[in-house]
Amino acid sequence: MQHIYIRELMSPSVKSVDASATLDAVIRLMHNHVYSCMVITENHKPVGIITERDMIKVLSELLVMCPTRRFYVSDFMSSPPVCINEDATLYEALVITQARNIRHLPVVNAEEELVGVLTYADMARAHFNAIEKQRDIIEHQINERTRELIEANEELKALSLQDSLLGIGNRRSMEVDVQFTHVNALRYKRTYSLGLLDVDYFKKYNDHYGHQCGDEALRMVVDAVKSTVRSSDRLYRYGGEELLLLLPEAPLQAAVKVCERALQKLFAKGLPHAASPYQAVTLSAGVAGVDGRQKCTWEAVVAEADKWLYEAKGQGRNRVCSAAQAQRQVESL
Repeated sequence: MQHIYIRELMSPSVKSVDASATLDAVIRLMHNHVYSCMVITENHKPVGIITERDMIKVLSELLVMCPTRRFYVSDFMSSPPVCINEDATLYEALVITQARNIRHLPVVNAEEELVGVLTYADMARAHFNAIEKQRDIIEHQINERTRELIEANEELKALSLQDSLLGIGNRRSMEVDVQFTHVNALRYKRTYSLGLLDVDYFKKYNDHYGHQCGDEALRMVVDAVKSTVRSSDRLYRYGGEELLLLLPEAPLQAAVKVCERALQKLFAKGLPHAASPYQAVTLSAGVAGVDGRQKCTWEAVVAEADKWLYEAKGQGRNRVCSAAQAQRQVESL
């Protein structure tokens, strides 16, 4: 099955207005033309988006209380908008909308100019059609096209966004989300951080308690981490017993504190680990971040976090390490 590209799904008749437009003008446009959202642009480039949800939140009170006052969409729009390139795939769009809990994606070209808008309904319809297409292959061509059947099943597996064991994002969706977050951080001069978390002495845990207990321990680790992070943070299975925590808009020191809380929460659960010197299941973490001005790749940020994870392991495990902490230690000498 070939990739499904955004340009094939988007609505090219997207309506946009300038940021100086008044709120009442936008309301009339949305009402008269049954638009569910309006993209706000400057020089044909999206700078915000205002949706039905934004309108419902403010319209009733503002229009009743202030009937003569002018309101501008720039005061209410979500900015910067989460945009997607027209050459992106359906899978990438699904990851982005699920991770950020949004329903509208302005579509931009290589020059970052607005060319369309992609809605959640567009993606759901395309996803459903893709599954139905493969089901038809299974039902009607199983004897003649066995090879295509196998390829179709592999494509369906590739559309999965979650790790089946832990119920969090898988490695593939993690790479899409981190790359997208990184590009937007550089584009809009924003900050983000990420942490790599690894279960300490996990091989010894499996050897001592068995792999089924190891799977259950991983689920408890995920629950402990998820209970301490913000709703905007996203947790992925990086591989094996290693997790990646993506923290949008979080500076490095704040991300370190979030990871420290996660480690403390897990240790407080007291999940027995007889083969660990701590006698309980623990985590080690390495944290790295981007301040929006750094020119680097997202892979480099992950590698930086991995370096500090290795440092945390070397210092005895059950701790968080980062460049910020290392700098403080140097300054204290």
